[in-house]
Amino acid sequence: MNEHSLLREVPIAGILGDQQAATFGQAAFDQGEAKNTYGTGNFLIFNTGTEIIHSKNGLLTTLGYKLGDAEPHYALEGSIAVTGALVQWLRDNLGMITSSEEIETLAATVDDNGGAYFVPAFSGLFAPYWRADARGALVGLTRFVNKGHIARAALEATAFQTREVLDAVNADSGVPLTELKVDGGMIKNNMLMQFQADIIGVPVVRPVVAETTALGAAYAAGLAVGFWSTLDELRANWQEDSRWTPKLSAEESARQLRNWKKAVTKTFDWVDDDVL
Repeated sequence: MNEHSLLREVPIAGILGDQQAATFGQAAFDQGEAKNTYGTGNFLIFNTGTEIIHSKNGLLTTLGYKLGDAEPHYALEGSIAVTGALVQWLRDNLGMITSSEEIETLAATVDDNGGAYFVPAFSGLFAPYWRADARGALVGLTRFVNKGHIARAALEATAFQTREVLDAVNADSGVPLTELKVDGGMIKNNMLMQFQADIIGVPVVRPVVAETTALGAAYAAGLAVGFWSTLDELRANWQEDSRWTPKLSAEESARQLRNWKKAVTKTFDWVDDDVL
């Protein structure tokens, strides 16, 4: 047998897109459940059940999953262009770190962002703004700010962008999120996960199996061939690894979010119409 015949006559039992598969792998099967994937960019999927909700707040409406002849489940999706890619930029373009993992160590050398906010609109802003004219901005700088503050601001940018997408989800769905399941490469960063919980005000939960896209595709195929019989079996199979609960006061969280939103406005209208 050669490598070209290994999968010959093996049936295709499940087909899921990348983010839909990750949502399925997180066992977010019901209305009001959500996951957020932290990669080079971020992708938040919020299950709206069998109801199609057309966003009025900058999100995309997408199919969540469909099992056999059952009704399809739909979702709202918030796409963020640059999250982990900002860490890569600090590594590759500026040489501030030599590996992505070092960003947490560098950020831990300071207690806060020192007043600096980093909006990574390198290719414009995606959800919820959809501004192609935006470009990146590092604002709030003083002589006090050092590379530790910039590293921390870079991590916090991921959490702030996620908060804005979650606010849009809550506004569209009318169903406040009670916890956020996370996956992807950046969830190994404990500092980021804690700040994410702080800035969204609900627990952040990391699963034992972080490769949720592959897991979700396997779940769908396993249901189709009878390896699993019910969604309850898959729910029972999902296991929590770590949980972060908010520690920042509501007042401080609101203050930082206000500053972030101010920073975002500084990125607008940078690219002129004749360049777009």
